[in-house]
Amino acid sequence: MSKKLRFGIMSTARIARNSMIPGILKSERCEVGAVASRNAEKASELAERYHIDKYYGSYEELLDDPDIDAVYIPLPNHLHKPWTIKAAQAGKHILCEKPAALTEEEVREMADVAQANNVLFAEAFMYRYHPKHARVREIIESGEIGQLRGIHGSFTFNNAEDKDNVRYSKDMGGGSIYDVGCYPISAARMIYGQEPKAVTAHAFFSEEHDGVDMMVHGMMEFDHGLGLTFDCGMWTYSRCSLEIAGTEGRIELPSAFGWERMEDMSQIFVHTAKGSREEKVGIYNHFALQADAMAAAVMDGVPLPYGPDDAISNIRAIEACLRAASSSSRVEIK
Repeated sequence: MSKKLRFGIMSTARIARNSMIPGILKSERCEVGAVASRNAEKASELAERYHIDKYYGSYEELLDDPDIDAVYIPLPNHLHKPWTIKAAQAGKHILCEKPAALTEEEVREMADVAQANNVLFAEAFMYRYHPKHARVREIIESGEIGQLRGIHGSFTFNNAEDKDNVRYSKDMGGGSIYDVGCYPISAARMIYGQEPKAVTAHAFFSEEHDGVDMMVHGMMEFDHGLGLTFDCGMWTYSRCSLEIAGTEGRIELPSAFGWERMEDMSQIFVHTAKGSREEKVGIYNHFALQADAMAAAVMDGVPLPYGPDDAISNIRAIEACLRAASSSSRVEIK
C-alpha cells in the first residue's frame, strides 16, 4: 500500500462532487485514486475537475482496479447493500454513506461479508469527526451543565420542488428519516452512550413525493429517564441544530451536523446560571477528518471510531422510527 489510502469514488453524486472528494483532497493521509460512474462522460468531467488520474464508466471497473484501497459509496440508499458486498468481495475497504442500508438485516449482511473478506466497513456520518463534538463531550463530563436531562435535534431543508430527486422515491429508500432524521438519532446515541428503548413518531407523508415521509416529529426513549425529541423534514425551512439540556445548564449547537467555513460562524453556546458564552474550536473539514480516521484504521490498525456494530444499532433505531411514523404510535426497540 502507498503512503496514502487511495479512495475510489463510486458515483458522481452531489455529496461526492462537492463534499467528499474535496474533503479527501484536504485530508492528510488519503487521496482520490479514481472516480466511477455508469456514465463515463460524467466520470471524466469529475476527474478533470479535480485532477484525478483515472476514471471509469462502470463501478465494476473501479472495483477491479488493484491500485484502489478503499471505496466511498454515495449511491442511492437501496444500492448501498449490493455495492458494499461487491466492494468487500473485491477486497476494498468501504466507507458507505448513511444510512448504511434500509434494514438491520441488510446492514448485518454487509458487516458479515466485510468481516469474511477482512476489510473494514464504516457508515459515513461525517459530523461525528468534527472536534466540536469532542468538546461538547468534555463540557458534559466536566459537570458544568449538571446531569443530562434531554436532547432536542432538528434537521430540515426544503427541496420539495425537485420531485425527480432520489430522496422522493420510496423504493430507493427515500424519506426524511433515512435522509436527515438519522443525524439527531445518531447524535443522541453518541452523547448518551447507550441505545434507545422505544420511539414514538408522527409524520406527514406526501403523495406528491411517492408517499415518503416529508416531515417527522419524534420522541425517543433511553434508559434513566433520558430522551431525544427530534424533527426532520425535506419540505421545511432549513435547520440543523442540537440542544443538550442538563440540570444546571444547556449546550446549543446551531450547526450541529454541518461544518463552519468561516471564522465568524458560531459553533458552541453554553448557558448556565453564571451566564452564557460561545466557544469555537476552529474551522475543520469533517469530511477530511472522516477520511483520515478511515486511513488510520486501515493503515495503522487503529479501531474505527464507529464501526459495523454502530451502523447496525443505528439502523435498528431508524427502522423503529419508520414503523412508529407510519402508524403514529409507540414502537419498542429490541
